[in-house]
Amino acid sequence: MSNILECRNLTKKYGAKTALNDVTLSIPKGKIVGLLGPNASGKTTFIKICNELLTPTSGEIYIAGNKPGIESKKIVSYLPERTYLNDWMKVKDIINFFSDFYKDFKKEKAYDMLKRLDIDDNEKLKTMSKGTKEKVQLILVMSREAQLYMLDEPIGGVDPAARDYILDTILSNYNEEATIIISTHLISDIEKILDYIIFIKNGKVILTKTVDEIREENKMSVDSLFREVFKC
Repeated sequence: MSNILECRNLTKKYGAKTALNDVTLSIPKGKIVGLLGPNASGKTTFIKICNELLTPTSGEIYIAGNKPGIESKKIVSYLPERTYLNDWMKVKDIINFFSDFYKDFKKEKAYDMLKRLDIDDNEKLKTMSKGTKEKVQLILVMSREAQLYMLDEPIGGVDPAARDYILDTILSNYNEEATIIISTHLISDIEKILDYIIFIKNGKVILTKTVDEIREENKMSVDSLFREVFKC
């Protein structure tokens, strides 16, 4: 199978509000994919459905041939938009918890990234800044040997100086046969690492292209095309 994720006519409604509208997508293996759109465009809803945190109103979705559930969670490493870790825990305790819970979690990778970011594994989360907590959460996600990484706004809460390092951390800590889906509206910061883009607006996918196609056919950067399409 050449695609890690496929969905057909995926729709999610909250009463009269439609968060996802008839989305059909195929996402190939081994690519870094930008799921790009303004706030409230449906990005987080899509990612939550992929992780079985929401149930679609209609349509189908498959990850490596399986519907979201126990089997898909074994191969998906998910970074949510908001920090979910308990403040009272020390970093080393969280690493031990993840190591026990996920068979593909690599402790040595986690400790290497902590060292590079100068984060003390004996520190409790409640004493950390919001940006440092988000770095810890990203380290946990990227320390798994997953087939699909789904990162919801991974650089939204950190200062610009740390963004390049975080992107380098993402690039250097995943299997090249794996796929990374990054949801963000900070296009210029992540464009350099993307292979493929998905533009989503008001719950509908309005464009899917490789980054090379955008540069060759549209003669512009992904950020420039985003601004044109969404009139930023």
